[in-house]
Amino acid sequence: MFVIIYLRGFQMLNSMIYDAIIVGAGACGLMCGVQAAKNGKKILVLEKNEKAGAKILISGGGRCNYTNLYTTVDNFISADREFSQSVFSQWSVDDTVAFFKRNGIVGKEKTLGQLFPISNKAKDVVAVFLNLLRKYGGRLETNANVTQVSKKGDLFALKYEWNGLEHTLESRKVVMASGGLPIKKLGASDFSLRVAREFGLDLIETAPALVPLTITGKDHPWFADLAGNTVFSEVSVGTVRFKENILFTHWGLSGPAILQISSYWRIGEPIVINLLPGDSIADIIAKERSQGGKRLLLHVLQDHFTRKLAEALGKYLPLDKKIASMSKVEAKLVASTIHKFTIKPAGDKGYDKAEVMRGGVATHELDSQSLESKKVKGLFFGGECVDMTGWLGGYNFQWAWASGYAIGNRI
Repeated sequence: MFVIIYLRGFQMLNSMIYDAIIVGAGACGLMCGVQAAKNGKKILVLEKNEKAGAKILISGGGRCNYTNLYTTVDNFISADREFSQSVFSQWSVDDTVAFFKRNGIVGKEKTLGQLFPISNKAKDVVAVFLNLLRKYGGRLETNANVTQVSKKGDLFALKYEWNGLEHTLESRKVVMASGGLPIKKLGASDFSLRVAREFGLDLIETAPALVPLTITGKDHPWFADLAGNTVFSEVSVGTVRFKENILFTHWGLSGPAILQISSYWRIGEPIVINLLPGDSIADIIAKERSQGGKRLLLHVLQDHFTRKLAEALGKYLPLDKKIASMSKVEAKLVASTIHKFTIKPAGDKGYDKAEVMRGGVATHELDSQSLESKKVKGLFFGGECVDMTGWLGGYNFQWAWASGYAIGNRI
């Protein structure tokens, strides 16, 4: 009897014509589903994973940095980042904070505006949306892998796989919110991009973003030997710079500052690292000289760096020299090495280690208020699959909530 009822439930699911079907139950898809259902729309959210909110659940080490208090359009990378302004004008950071507070999640700021649930539990964030979907009558189906989106007349047809069988659904509108290419083990795919391409929409070239960088060749052993060491630094590519920790790894460099700059870095470009952004090594050396300069350069550097890093800098600097006996040329070498340590990464760790994807559906293809395709009426794109990539620190979640809200309000 249970099997018959269950199958009948799926037959009813397949026979309905929905106001909207949302592909993907991530941050954007869940917010979109809640808002549309709240507005009385008959909606269905389809998620290929066993659980909704897979990336939400692992974000911030399972704590979920769900927004950033200082979000502006300047915190995004896009061919047209001003496009985001009309979306954020509909759903601001204040709206995000108030929304979660109304639903039992109080935020606490960590650093640089990063807001986490006071419970430190990402599952609480997902639970908010699941509860609201139930409350407003929205439907969520997991383990439902959408394989095709087509349109005939005023209706869309979606094919999806469930329990080894292929099913077809019809809907007046479709929202592509299935994310980008990171992280494969969480079900990441280029499906939203393929759908956009099939409907003739332009794409901005995609690449991993917020991703560790690799060092190969003769320099690799030096970085690998320092694996586990962190240092507060200012990292720059051209005029773009970030001031946070870097982390030496067995493959190269990671840490917040490196992840941030990776979104701007292009292969072949050098990256300049100021290893001591809060001080001037020239002034430190001058002060040591005024006090007699009896200490070795190694011991002076150990005042500011771990012993391991200070010793490793011996590859470039005369660590065994007393400050008083250093020449002007050597002092300049110390300053350039400490403040302008230049590397040329070989590449990055790819989509499986990336936080997000750069590029995606071109914003000029979408209405700036609704994120509806200008070419295909009723087809919407939101979240990570759109060419709007935020910095590390909650900005991408803010874009996901805002784009999901904007779409959900118009379907």
